[in-house]
Amino acid sequence: MAVIKASSSDIDMLARLMRAEAEGDGELGMLNAGNVMVNRTRVRCLDFAGIATISQMTFQSPGGFEATQKGYFYQRARERDRRLAQRVVNGDRFNPGEFALWFFRPEGACPPQWWGQWNSGRYKSHCFYTPLASECPEVYSTY
Repeated sequence: MAVIKASSSDIDMLARLMRAEAEGDGELGMLNAGNVMVNRTRVRCLDFAGIATISQMTFQSPGGFEATQKGYFYQRARERDRRLAQRVVNGDRFNPGEFALWFFRPEGACPPQWWGQWNSGRYKSHCFYTPLASECPEVYSTY
């Protein structure tokens, strides 16, 4: 059962974004990034209060994803990537991205905080950051 609304074209867009942002970290890295993307779409808090669709999340400005400014994002979605996108839309969660709303790729170690948000862990090249439950309780809710 899907935790957010997603048409076939939404799945394609999410798959392309997951690939463009985290393909270098393998399938689990893409799934973690996908958790952040789905979380941004399903919550109504912080920077994401007005984000309700995959398209709005993908192209949010400011605060969106750099990948949308590069040609690789605009290539056709591959079946493997679509399958991974469908998994996160269906509610599969992966640590450390399961409750995260942000991730980035630092030059070195993950800072304990990034823009006031706490580090929930690292997966390969990306650090993941979660909000405090008092600031965004719905990100911690079960589906």
